[in-house]
Amino acid sequence: MNLSVELAGVTLKNPVMTASGTFGSGAEYSEFVDLGRLGAVVTKGVANVPWPGNPTPRIAETHGGMINAIGLQNPGIDVFIKRDIPFLKQYDTKIIVNVCGKTTEDYVEVVERLSEQPVDMLEINISCPNVKEGGIAFGQNAKAAEAITKAVKEKARKPVIMKLSPNVTDIAEMARAVEAGGADAVSLINTLTGMKIDVHRRTFAVANRTGGLSGPAVKPVAVRMVYQVARAVKLPIIGMGGIMCAEDALEFILAGATAVSVGTANFHNPYTTVEVVDGIRAYMERYGVKDINELIGAVR
Repeated sequence: MNLSVELAGVTLKNPVMTASGTFGSGAEYSEFVDLGRLGAVVTKGVANVPWPGNPTPRIAETHGGMINAIGLQNPGIDVFIKRDIPFLKQYDTKIIVNVCGKTTEDYVEVVERLSEQPVDMLEINISCPNVKEGGIAFGQNAKAAEAITKAVKEKARKPVIMKLSPNVTDIAEMARAVEAGGADAVSLINTLTGMKIDVHRRTFAVANRTGGLSGPAVKPVAVRMVYQVARAVKLPIIGMGGIMCAEDALEFILAGATAVSVGTANFHNPYTTVEVVDGIRAYMERYGVKDINELIGAVR
């Protein structure tokens, strides 16, 4: 039975990885999960300088999910190279570094710093606000998305995954834009913009007022968008959004995803990723599927 998949020339032992921002860089989960059993570990967002993140409170529970407004808090590329890469290299898994920035130059600086590092792929978070364009996210404007993809690809020595924002009118248009910019793969969806109000305190549940909605509530939207993108571009897709179990992951794969990322589920069950791997294997045994690749995009 074959669970391995190929993502832009990189072979993963299975299609299951972590979602950026929900797994740190693996250290805090390593006592629960053998990271070597995962197809890849996707790190928390890394910027060119340390980011303090947003003021607290930054997380609120919602029905079927959660809202976060962490603000991509991270220690910066220097600490990441010194501390996190050596830790992850202990394990037999692929390393995908999520890159964030506020300007094109920020992204390019991180990509250049990673060019000689022993990582396998780069995931570019284009849901960040573009400070030079009045704060609209790079991923909400097709021309901006194509431009940032081209700029990153010019400097990248690793395959580039563009992480798409769902907060757009036409997700297929955004996918075509990053494909035109030279992307090697896409991942989707990032969180949906949401809000929660505390009726007892009569104020916003998170200090930032709005935040990113994730968890089971977003899964039907995410599966639909993966299906649309699979038919719009030729790039491999990493699907994510509310995956809690193997059946959820298989929905994304059948819709056209080559691999999947588990995010919010890690917060309440740190074993979710390996349970999904085992569940996919059990599904394949049950239905006599010899190769996971037979399932990718099987629903048309």
